[in-house]
Amino acid sequence: MLVRIFPFLEWLKDYNFAKLKADAIAGLTVALVLIPQSMAYAQLAGLPSYYGLYASFLPPMLAALFGSSRQLATGPVAVVSLMTSASLSPLATAGSDSFIAYAILLALIVGVFQFLLGVLRLGLVVNFLSHPVVNGFTNGAAIIIATSQLSKMFGVSVDEAHHHYETVIRVIEAAIHYTHWPTFIMGVAAFIIMFGLKKINPRIPNVLVAVAITTAISWAIGFENDMRVDISRIQSPKVHEMIATFNKTLNDISELSKQRTENTKLMEEAKKNNNKIDMLNIKRNEEVLNVNMEELK
Repeated sequence: MLVRIFPFLEWLKDYNFAKLKADAIAGLTVALVLIPQSMAYAQLAGLPSYYGLYASFLPPMLAALFGSSRQLATGPVAVVSLMTSASLSPLATAGSDSFIAYAILLALIVGVFQFLLGVLRLGLVVNFLSHPVVNGFTNGAAIIIATSQLSKMFGVSVDEAHHHYETVIRVIEAAIHYTHWPTFIMGVAAFIIMFGLKKINPRIPNVLVAVAITTAISWAIGFENDMRVDISRIQSPKVHEMIATFNKTLNDISELSKQRTENTKLMEEAKKNNNKIDMLNIKRNEEVLNVNMEELK
C-alpha cells in the first residue's frame, strides 16, 4: 500500500551509481529542452517569461517521485497555455498582476480537479473522446500557436481582434509595411540554427543553442536598446506631448483594467444573490468600460 502511494520507494531499493549517472544525464537533457520551452509557453499564456521557469521545475520533480508512468512528460504544455490565455483574457489584461493572480488560481483549481479525477479513477472518460476529435483539436491548437507568434517574428504590434484569423490578417498587413527587419533577421537566424543543428546532430539541444546564441548576439550588439533617457533631454515639444499622451493612455488603460476586474467580481456577487437590477447596472458599466478601453486603444 505504501509503495502505491510513494512509488519511488520501489526503485530506491536497488538504486546505485550507474542509475544516478543515467538520471543525471536524463535530468540535464530535460532541463536543456524545458528551459526555453517553458519560457515560450509562459508568453503564450499571457504571463511573464520567468513564470514559465517557476511552472517547469517543480512538476517534473514531483512526477519523478510520485508519477506512475516513466514515459509521461510533466510540465507546461502549449495547449494548456493557449487555453489559459483564452480563459483569462476576458477577465484581466495579459501580464497584469490580476491576470497572474487569476492564472495561479486557475492552476490550483485545475490541479484539484485532476487530483479528484485520479482518486476517483475517472481517466477512462478520455476513452470516449474519438481520435478525429483529439486530432482536430491538437492540429487547430498548433495552427493558432504558430500564427500567434507571427507578430513577434516580424516585430510588429497590432490590436487583438475578436477572432484569431482577423488578428493574423492585421499582423500580415502591418508586416507588409512595418516589418522590423533586425527582429525578422534574428528570428530567421534562430530557425536556421535550430533546423541546421537538427540535421547535423539531432541529439544537440537545438532550441537551447538557438536561444543562447541569439541572446548572446542580442547582448553583444545592444539589440534590446533598453535605455532610460530623461524626458527633459528631448527638445521637440511635439514629442513631449506625444510621450505625455502615451503615458496618460497607459495609466488610463491600467485603471480601466482594474475597474473591469472589480466589475467582474461585482457581477459574480449579483448573480449569486440573483439581483437582476444590480446585474443590469453592472452590465451597463462593463459596456461603458469596454467602449472607453477601445477608444484609448
